[in-house]
Amino acid sequence: MKLHGTMRINQAGHLEIGGCDAMELVRQFGTPLYVMDETLLRDNCRAYVESFQKHYPDAEVIYASKVFSTMAMCRLVAEEDMGLDVVSGGELYTALASGFPAGRIYFHGNNKTPEELEMALEARVGRYVVDNYGELELLNELARQRRTKAKILIRVSPGIDAHTHHYIKTGMIDSKFGLAIANGQAMMGVEKALGMKNLEIKGIHCHIGSQIFDLDSFKEAAATMMAFVRDIRAQTGFVCEELNLGGGLGIHYTEDDAPRPAGDLVAVIAAAVRAAAADYGLPLPKIIVEPGRSIVGEAGVTLYTVGSVKDIPGIRKYVAVDGGMTDNPRPALYQAKYEAALANKMNLPAEETVSIAGKCCESGDMLIWDLELPPAVTGDILAVTSTGAYNYAMASNYNRNPRPAVVFASGGKAELVVRRESYEDLVRNDVVPERMQSKVACLA
Repeated sequence: MKLHGTMRINQAGHLEIGGCDAMELVRQFGTPLYVMDETLLRDNCRAYVESFQKHYPDAEVIYASKVFSTMAMCRLVAEEDMGLDVVSGGELYTALASGFPAGRIYFHGNNKTPEELEMALEARVGRYVVDNYGELELLNELARQRRTKAKILIRVSPGIDAHTHHYIKTGMIDSKFGLAIANGQAMMGVEKALGMKNLEIKGIHCHIGSQIFDLDSFKEAAATMMAFVRDIRAQTGFVCEELNLGGGLGIHYTEDDAPRPAGDLVAVIAAAVRAAAADYGLPLPKIIVEPGRSIVGEAGVTLYTVGSVKDIPGIRKYVAVDGGMTDNPRPALYQAKYEAALANKMNLPAEETVSIAGKCCESGDMLIWDLELPPAVTGDILAVTSTGAYNYAMASNYNRNPRPAVVFASGGKAELVVRRESYEDLVRNDVVPERMQSKVACLA
């Protein structure tokens, strides 16, 4: 298992994160537990910001909060002088409740509701990334009613076939996101926006997918988008001030992954934009990027307690933990792979091959197949790495399991940023109709 950030093996042979012994974290906060390495979170933010200062100062780094959205994370992003990308009313509410500056919020989403747009207009968010013609009409009308102008970017599909899982490709023509350049819909969207009195178009946006290692995909996307900027000027006279190239840089989940540093990505897209601007005689636009997974993914570790161990001779040995698809649905959704180790036996050699099962009543609730571990027994603590992105964010209450707590660990101190749900929380919004209450009383 690769150790990320501040992770290390201490003198007791235990996994340590942010200077905190994993066994002490479990004693204090229980399991399952999401642990975020705060030092690595900040280092990753700074890698993007400082790389742009070096290669292309007129830029803004915006954290894609969909990967991990909590009030504490929003505060951290603000402290690191970054913007924030939200895709729903709930993410917007979280950002505003944290005190994040509304003017640095970019509101995404392919189906924003009128209520969500009203919330955003009331808060005066900085940008709306408009996905389709219907949203153009709706936002223009809502802005008219408020006697304001909404600043927008048009989301376009550049037609880039990024090398990643088909579930997380987003830049192709056949996508639920954005307007395609190739079939003329993107240009029509720009023309429509230019004709609307209560919209102020600032530029264009694309996102080609997630967990991408091939920097040529990002280079191609930047070149394609700049060619579209040229075409927009030729056809409409409008010159885009802002070019949002999305996110998608891959991280290490297993030894098969070969992630690239943020600085390499920044250098590639900065060079591509500069070259295209020079070729086309265009002014340099402000570049915007939206990293998410590459900020938080490797900073997260999930700790579980081992429960039952079942050996099927000649077939497989199952090691079950007290979590599973409710706190990490990615393996079940698209066969995502992870590394793991026994946090209380880090110095012991791997002697057996086991498969890590979750506790949900689903055959597909398997976190890791064929993992090499020291002999695992009930009560051991399993640490799964690179769980910072899309784990807490996608967690559910399936089988009425409470969602885990989240802590930030740094400098030998762990701070709670999300409380563990209780059974009382699970039924907090349940309502028993009055007509049923008397019958229940009779049964009792």
